[in-house]
Amino acid sequence: MPNHLGSDELGQVFHALSDPTRRVIVERLVQRPASVKALAEPLAMSLPAVMQHLKVLEDAGVIATEKAGRVRSCRVEPTALRAAEHWLGEQRTRWERQLDQLDDYLKGR
Repeated sequence: MPNHLGSDELGQVFHALSDPTRRVIVERLVQRPASVKALAEPLAMSLPAVMQHLKVLEDAGVIATEKAGRVRSCRVEPTALRAAEHWLGEQRTRWERQLDQLDDYLKGR
């Protein structure tokens, strides 16, 4: 099944997004880039735990981080998210086509 990322990379994206905390982080980063400290503040977990979540997101290509002085900033990398969106769109098209065929069959067309 063709996609922009290999199946392992696409699997990593879905794995990274499977965790609610990581989805919250991505939702915040979609609004604007943020420092690790700012991302960690509203979360009920330690800074090392937040860093582990960020590493999963970064390893999957969902976010990028960069360090300027003592501040590490994060931003969304849209390429991986677009690949996941593209894959889901292809699946939705297939499902809709099959449901349309079933509907035609059931209506005797």
